[in-house]
Amino acid sequence: MQVNFSLSELQKEQELPIDIHTNRLLDWLISRRVCKQEWQDNILRVREKINNAIQDMPAVEEITELLAGTYINYFHCLQIVELLKETEADSKNIFGRYSSQRMKDWQEIVKLYEKDNVFLAEAAQLLIRNVNYEVPSLKKQIGKCQQTQEECIRKEEEYAKNAIQMKEKFYETCKQLGIEGVNIRKELLSLLNDLPDTFSRVTERMKDLNSARKYYIEFLNFTLKRDDINQICLPLISHLTEKGNTTTYEWRTGTVPEVIEGSQPKVPLDMDNGQSSCVPDDQIDFGSDGIDFGDDQSSSTLNGDFVHVDKIDFDDGEQAISLDDGGEINWEISVETSGVSYLAEVSENVADEGGGDSVRVARGSDALSLLDNLETRGLFLNELMELKGFLSQRIVEMMTEGDVLLSSQFQEAPATVQLQTADEIQRMLDMVTDILTQMTNVRMKHLCLISDSPKYVDRLTESLRQKLEQSEKMELSRQAVMERRKTTLEDQRQLEPKLDLIIQKTKVLQKQIEDTISKQYKNRPVNIMGGISVM
Repeated sequence: MQVNFSLSELQKEQELPIDIHTNRLLDWLISRRVCKQEWQDNILRVREKINNAIQDMPAVEEITELLAGTYINYFHCLQIVELLKETEADSKNIFGRYSSQRMKDWQEIVKLYEKDNVFLAEAAQLLIRNVNYEVPSLKKQIGKCQQTQEECIRKEEEYAKNAIQMKEKFYETCKQLGIEGVNIRKELLSLLNDLPDTFSRVTERMKDLNSARKYYIEFLNFTLKRDDINQICLPLISHLTEKGNTTTYEWRTGTVPEVIEGSQPKVPLDMDNGQSSCVPDDQIDFGSDGIDFGDDQSSSTLNGDFVHVDKIDFDDGEQAISLDDGGEINWEISVETSGVSYLAEVSENVADEGGGDSVRVARGSDALSLLDNLETRGLFLNELMELKGFLSQRIVEMMTEGDVLLSSQFQEAPATVQLQTADEIQRMLDMVTDILTQMTNVRMKHLCLISDSPKYVDRLTESLRQKLEQSEKMELSRQAVMERRKTTLEDQRQLEPKLDLIIQKTKVLQKQIEDTISKQYKNRPVNIMGGISVM
């Protein structure tokens, strides 16, 4: 009975597994004297032997695959010996030994590995390094690649969205301005040609405001009981309605100027190169057409300045100013046939009168039309908004039901005030709103700013170009991010096979260590905990 009990206990002990944590594997082997503490000193000699032995290896595919990119350990050496038994079979003698130096070298390496279980310590260290460093490092690199790809995808979408938005803003602004956006500055300057037509259309529409203006004035006359209402109420609208878009001088003085100086646009157009060629108001830009400056030029004095004149061609096909034999200019030319404006005629009159005080001359801002002039244009907009506010309020008052007091107040009002219906006032309000919209839309604002300030053309051109440049930069950034995503994707594709390979080899190594330890402990099951299986 005692013997049976001992055998049963022994059998149970052999079935008990040995659990070893991966991080404690090497310490466990040394503490149980399976390996010596100084095993690293012996492994240096083994590594030196391996480095020398692999220099002379047969050209066998299995051996080449085994040695390619792999840290050779004891278990690899066993496989190499088995393969050499086939390739070096001719060198085997009758005693079962091999005369081949290759076989002798690898057999010696195996013996050095097995001495004091050096191979087991090295395998344990390799397993710990793979589990704690190599595999986590590769996983971290792959995770970083995946994170970078996600960020790149997000940035690609963001850059693409911003590029589209900036381009849409550019084309939207171009559409509002009425340009194509190819030659921005030239197209902006060409818009000034449309400004007079726009002002003419607004002036034509002013006739429709006559009824609204009269209604407002009569309403104020009835409510305020003042005699000067006609003079102080909507003076600019009254002038535009009656006389049109005249000069500021005529509106200010009530008389038509005889001479208009400096009424050209502040931003003259040079349509050949799309650049503005601003000329001061006190100078006349004759250009280069119609005047031929020859080599032998004569001099003439004009206002104290010397002007060299050879020939002035007025393109009338009839007459020209030329130099006579005495070297002086022959001015015998009629105004009608020369094409010279009446300004020269008026200038002669001024000279004859000896000063020109009696001549009505419009200069500077007075020479501009009412809608071209910044001050009068602002006053015009203010009057439109005033009229709009009045009509809007009148509609609200007339739509109010049951206001007996309000009705009684207008019993003595003129018929034009009493008989106006809400629909008629709404029609007046729509006309005022339409004109106000024409004068305050985005395109008109830019046109007026371009006309008032030459520098605004440069600012607006630069602003539009910046939108295009920002769109192009966003597109370039999107392409750069896309290339980065492709690069990280390729890196991930290269790392994943390496990770799979090292995991596979680490599992094999772990199994080999477990089997080796199991043999040394009477085939008890050995489990290395926290190894590659849990990763």
